[in-house]
Amino acid sequence: MATRNEKPSVPADAAAAEIQKVVDEAEERGFLGVEVDQTPNENYTVAGVLAGKPTPETNPEHARKIRQQLDDDARSR
Repeated sequence: MATRNEKPSVPADAAAAEIQKVVDEAEERGFLGVEVDQTPNENYTVAGVLAGKPTPETNPEHARKIRQQLDDDARSR
């Protein structure tokens, strides 16, 4: 533990830069932010496909609905 007279071993700017780097990498990989495809995961299972549950890949109307929802969400920000 550092005493009052000692400087921290890592400057605050370097720490902030490292945190920002990790957050940026997570955002690039899609771990943070708005979920692009809000279709429930169950729709992609064998049971969901056999039940006819819509996915953007299999149902053009569902794909249009998802795109419209994403556009509306983006405009509201």
